[in-house]
Amino acid sequence: MNELTLHPNVYATGHSKGLVNILERVWVREHKPGDGTLYVLSGFGNYNGGVRFFETFRGHKANGGKIIAIFAGSAGARLTSKQVVSEMLDCGAKVHIVNRKRLLHAKCYGAQTSTGDSLVVTSGNFTGPGMSQNVEMSVLLDPDSTAAMKFSWDGLLKSVLAQKWAFYEPSLADKKAPVWKLLYDEQASDVILDETDEVTMVLRLSHADTARINAPKGSDASKGTQYFWLSKDCYDFFPPLTIRNMRGQKATYSCVVSMNYIDLGIVDDDCRVTFEAENNLDFRLGTGPLRYSGLAEEGDLAAITRIRDTSYELRLYRQRSREHKALMPFAVNFIGHQGKKYGYMPNAEFEGIVGLKVGAKQRAH
Repeated sequence: MNELTLHPNVYATGHSKGLVNILERVWVREHKPGDGTLYVLSGFGNYNGGVRFFETFRGHKANGGKIIAIFAGSAGARLTSKQVVSEMLDCGAKVHIVNRKRLLHAKCYGAQTSTGDSLVVTSGNFTGPGMSQNVEMSVLLDPDSTAAMKFSWDGLLKSVLAQKWAFYEPSLADKKAPVWKLLYDEQASDVILDETDEVTMVLRLSHADTARINAPKGSDASKGTQYFWLSKDCYDFFPPLTIRNMRGQKATYSCVVSMNYIDLGIVDDDCRVTFEAENNLDFRLGTGPLRYSGLAEEGDLAAITRIRDTSYELRLYRQRSREHKALMPFAVNFIGHQGKKYGYMPNAEFEGIVGLKVGAKQRAH
């Protein structure tokens, strides 16, 4: 069945809430690993744009399937990252890079399988923002619809590659080839946070978030890891999740950030963010320093502010506080069914509401 979404959580004609959910339908729920070819065509690409599906791609390839991706590249612009291309190649994909700035604006995804061709036409790039918090529209056309319009992925790919554009095929065996100079490094030391990414997450805490914060030392309630459960849509709120677990049967992807716990007066430079790629698809923010602190209870708010690419600040607000009342309207999206909610707001607006300045800003001019 065809469907249309406008995300994040704006409008939908079917069960899917946004682009990630539509791609889950095409590549996961309604697809048998190894059946046919999966396609990605996007002008922009970064690691967190694909992190939800890397294990899907690996399983598909391991079962005899193919993956083909086409991205744009440029020596002077941040179009597609080395990290996402490396991971796609490691998954077994055949990757094409088009060398011409701003030439490739099209974004479409899908699959060619034994049941026909599925096509997702969307404004969302293969990036963290494109998959989550950017306002993007996506339309899924099922095999009956693509057949009726005589669309085929074979035909599209053949026509694209027949253009007199400068195409390159990167290889993991030769990282010094010219094509890699068309890709930018997401983890470069000089990465400056874009102003649109300077946002604060407002998170209403649940019992699972706060049980260990209030547990007596040595008690059964204190056992386990202290973390905050976050939304499934945090792909653009954190740096590249390039640390893949090497143990266990379920794949996870992580990154390490610096977290300034304002209420504790300490900075944790080894704060881990983890994405459960093959379990519940949630993000977890390690908040170990809060254990036993008694600083938050169920229903309180956590304000997590991104101030630089890998630097964050965390503030806690009690339910009866003025700040809690003022910030709560920004937590508009539900997580699960226990009243847990979250939302985002610009740092400048957060500063105005709580009457403080967040960490020093660094912007490109």
